[in-house]
Amino acid sequence: MNLFERYLTVWVGLCIVVGVLLGQLMPDVFRVIAGLEIAKVNIPVGILVWVMIIPMLMKIDFGALHQVKQHSRGIGVTLFVNWAVKPFSMAFLGWLFIRHVFAAYLPQEQIDSYIAGLILLAAAPCTAMVFVWSNLVKGDPYFTLSQVALNDTIMIFAFAPLVGLLLGIASIAVPWDTLLVSVVFYIVIPVIISQLLRRLLLTKGEAVFGRAMEKFSPIAMGALLLTLVLLFALQGNAIVAQPLVIAMLAVPILIQVLFNAGLAYGLNRRLGVAHCVAAPSALIGASNFFELAVATAISLFGFQSGAALATVVGVLVEVPVMLLVVQVANATQGWYEPGKHHG
Repeated sequence: MNLFERYLTVWVGLCIVVGVLLGQLMPDVFRVIAGLEIAKVNIPVGILVWVMIIPMLMKIDFGALHQVKQHSRGIGVTLFVNWAVKPFSMAFLGWLFIRHVFAAYLPQEQIDSYIAGLILLAAAPCTAMVFVWSNLVKGDPYFTLSQVALNDTIMIFAFAPLVGLLLGIASIAVPWDTLLVSVVFYIVIPVIISQLLRRLLLTKGEAVFGRAMEKFSPIAMGALLLTLVLLFALQGNAIVAQPLVIAMLAVPILIQVLFNAGLAYGLNRRLGVAHCVAAPSALIGASNFFELAVATAISLFGFQSGAALATVVGVLVEVPVMLLVVQVANATQGWYEPGKHHG
């Protein structure tokens, strides 16, 4: 894990400060940026998200899908947690904490929007940082690769219906046209571009591909931070008025990540899955594709929405919590090893 990834929470914290300050000093500039949109897709954010997502999707080898059978138990557990548990548990936690426990302390007009942001965060499993987490727990690279390729394939078809269903259950209006445009713009097109670039670079050899990925990685993270500065510049007034909103939004995200990681880890042990599969399974089961969530929240609800803020809090929480899960997984390896077999 490089210095930048290790301290991502610190950089996100700095982006909050810089963004809020710039938003207070140059409000007109950011209002103009917020208005640059086509079909509700903000053009600056669209470009930044592509720069963010495409290098991450280039790491995925859809050819690894044939390896799914080798790890059927571990993959079964991760799919169950990612698609049948995580989005619904987050919708429940959002309802519990945002609509009830913290409702009196939050701006009433944003409550639906905060819940929508939490749902968006949980509806897509992480694709990029998972490779980092898997390395840190000495995870089986073939399992991680095939699991991520499978999740990405499912996401193309399941993300919009799942978000639509959960927003509907939460009695939040579903802008279907914008949701479908977001799926095409932020998932389908980047997947196609990334796979074409991947093939092109691999024809020049693994070494060329490896060097290109090293160059792309900091550019992708830089785009993420720029997006956050933009978001916080426009969210500045809300944050200055109610700084505790971020802490309150962090509570359901934190519980959700720890619950799903624990569930995946425990289920894998019950099924006798090896630690090198169970640990990355727990990490993939718990983490979120926050880049996609941020972009979709902006498209559906706008820069200054509670939904956009909720997804950004997800970025803030993700890295330290996932590092905690990594530590627990590494410390409990002995709990796993007796009678193991690969799953």
